[in-house]
Amino acid sequence: MTSPSRRFSTAAIVGLLLVALTVTLIVFLQLRLRAGPPLPKIAQVVNFTLTNQFGSAVSLADLRGEVWVADIIFTRCPGPCARMTRQMKELETALPRGSGTRLVSLTTDPDFDSPEILRQYAERFGADSNRWMFLTGSKTEIARAAIDGLKLTAIEKAPEERESVDDLFIHSTIFVVVDRHGVLRGVFETGDVEWSVSKQRLLDAVRKLERER
Repeated sequence: MTSPSRRFSTAAIVGLLLVALTVTLIVFLQLRLRAGPPLPKIAQVVNFTLTNQFGSAVSLADLRGEVWVADIIFTRCPGPCARMTRQMKELETALPRGSGTRLVSLTTDPDFDSPEILRQYAERFGADSNRWMFLTGSKTEIARAAIDGLKLTAIEKAPEERESVDDLFIHSTIFVVVDRHGVLRGVFETGDVEWSVSKQRLLDAVRKLERER
């Protein structure tokens, strides 16, 4: 015959297991709700070969296996480029130490933005060269990567439309995020008003894509 104390101990253990299972299920459901639906697959990024701030070739293949965030700027830009680069720096700082996410800034102005100029620009903003690359190259390859691949806009201004000697381009002021397989998965505004919301949404998107395989 089983003693009352033995029956109580068994019942207590079963009760604790049920509580633990319930808590685990609640946590799992909360995480699923917080994660939300998968990010849409917008477009496959086309292959490209460009040159980073150290003069090394970089292709789409070099970024496969990593999540990356990209924008398009130019170093003598009198408009939003400095703000965008500061915001990209904020992302770099906010990413966890163990995150493998890369940051990629393409130039619209390859005639001026040589690797050396881009290296100096990167140093000016304290960019971590292990995570953040600045890319230049031929106009054809930049257009292929930025416009065809990342859906970023870059249009050279006619001389009569320029407000200053450095007012050379109209270009996108968004950040885009690409997954491990080279697929464009998100677009985020960087304007002064939108940035506080966009920054958190972008970080959430990066974390979600880092969990994908």
